[in-house]
Amino acid sequence: MSDPTEETQQHKEEEIDPQFEPVIKLTDQIQTKTFEEDEDVVFKMRAKLFRFEASTTEWKERGTGELRLLQHKEHKKIRLVMRRDKTLKVCANHSITPEMKLQPNIGSDRSWVYRCVADIAEGTPTAETLAVRFANSEHAEAFKVAFEDAQKTNSGLVSAEAHPATETSQENKQDGVDNTEENPKEEESKEETKEDEAE
Repeated sequence: MSDPTEETQQHKEEEIDPQFEPVIKLTDQIQTKTFEEDEDVVFKMRAKLFRFEASTTEWKERGTGELRLLQHKEHKKIRLVMRRDKTLKVCANHSITPEMKLQPNIGSDRSWVYRCVADIAEGTPTAETLAVRFANSEHAEAFKVAFEDAQKTNSGLVSAEAHPATETSQENKQDGVDNTEENPKEEESKEETKEDEAE
C-alpha cells in the first residue's frame, strides 16, 4: 500500500504550474553604429596584433581578431581596422599612408612590422610600432599585397587633393581648352582701340 502523505505531495506537485513574470523588461534591440557602414571590405584576414612598448622594450599583445582594410564608398580612402574577438573592441584603427614600410619580423615569415603615425584605437592619435602575425606565410603575403595596393590607392588620392588646379588645367589642355586666353570682352575693346588708332 502507498502512504497517503506521499500521494498528496505528488498531487500538489502536479497541480503547481509555475509561471514567472520577468523582473526586468528588455528594451527593443538598438541599432549601433560602427562607423563602418559607408565602407567596403577590401581585405579581411584573421590575425594577432602586437604593439611595441618603448619604455619596457617588449611587445605587448593588442588582440586577436579580424584585420580588415576598409575603403570608403565616397572618397575611396582605405584604412586598417581590427577588432578583438568576442568584445569587438577596436585594437587598430589607422589610415594607410605611403610612408609606412612593411618589414618582415625577425625570425618569422608570417608576420610584418610597421610604424604608423596616428593610430586611434585608444581614442587619441598616437604613433605606434605595430606587428601583425598571421596563421601562415601565404596569409602574410596576401596581406602585404593588399597593404601595398592600399598605399598606392591612398597616395593617388593624396596627390589629387594636393594639386586639384594642376589636374583641371591638364584636363582642359587635353580637351583643347586653353585657360590662358584673355576675357573676350577685353579682346573686343582692344581691337576697337587698335581700329581707332589706325583711322
